[in-house]
Amino acid sequence: MSQQPLAVLADIGGTNTRVALACGAQVDAASVKRYTNANWEGIGPVLKDYLAQTGAKVEAACVAMAGPVRDSAGTLTNLDWHVDREILFAATGAETLAVLNDMQAQGHALGHIPDDCLTQILPGQPASPQSARLVVGVGTGMNAAAAFRLGDRTLVPPAEAGHTTLGLRTEEEHRLAAYIAHNHESPGVEHFISGRGFERIWNWLCHEDGIEDTRKAADIMALFHEGDDRARRAVSMFSTLLGRACGDLALITLPFGGLYLIGGVARHFGPHLMAHGFKEGFTDKGRFSDFMEQFPVHLVEDDFAALTGCACHLAEQMQTNA
Repeated sequence: MSQQPLAVLADIGGTNTRVALACGAQVDAASVKRYTNANWEGIGPVLKDYLAQTGAKVEAACVAMAGPVRDSAGTLTNLDWHVDREILFAATGAETLAVLNDMQAQGHALGHIPDDCLTQILPGQPASPQSARLVVGVGTGMNAAAAFRLGDRTLVPPAEAGHTTLGLRTEEEHRLAAYIAHNHESPGVEHFISGRGFERIWNWLCHEDGIEDTRKAADIMALFHEGDDRARRAVSMFSTLLGRACGDLALITLPFGGLYLIGGVARHFGPHLMAHGFKEGFTDKGRFSDFMEQFPVHLVEDDFAALTGCACHLAEQMQTNA
């Protein structure tokens, strides 16, 4: 670790929280510790415990959380934890503080992820290092965030893209939407594109086939690997809809610097996307179909990317304040 200001970082998920130390934009991988959220009342006690165990004296703290953030404060979507600057200051005593949505943290990490943690899905075309980038997270839920470079600063506005409306094209897709809407009022993108969304697609296909066979996503993927035709159809529908949603987001943000897929579900589908409709869904934009060929698409397989993003954000913030 260098002599740059020491920071403590935390990446809060629905079940676990990862905490680590960083100097500048460099996360100390050996310092990463995982906490089970159910055993703690909030992020404050977690950070206090971590700093007490490590004996670290930090000048900065940044937390990435799975939930909406406004004015550096938010409550997690699937956990009754509130996070704000006051809580971070009380727990750490740090002067430089930040609270990010988890997608914002992933966006700040872009450009700092090791090459061996990136798998190319679509090649795209070369672009300026200052070009916009887009991170799309697919796991228990779905969200996205664009990353923009403004001189030597990175701007990653928060978003809740998983709750927007999915663009539907075919009669089959409209039948799927009607099936999901029967149980979920005004279903958003993540009702289709997420782990639970994949299960809903499977259940709808069973409904279309006149049977009932409720399964978890992992079991459906196991059937897919065994050559089951209905599981193949589910994978193809999911991959196509993911491609279409990513294509819509790409047209909104123009990420010539690349689109980056993250999350557990994205990882499981990554090896199968190209063979099951992702590119077709991504480029299906009428007279703009050729235009879509410009955007590279990568799969991210870096468990510490959100922590790296927190470190990069703090490093830029401290440099500006220096």
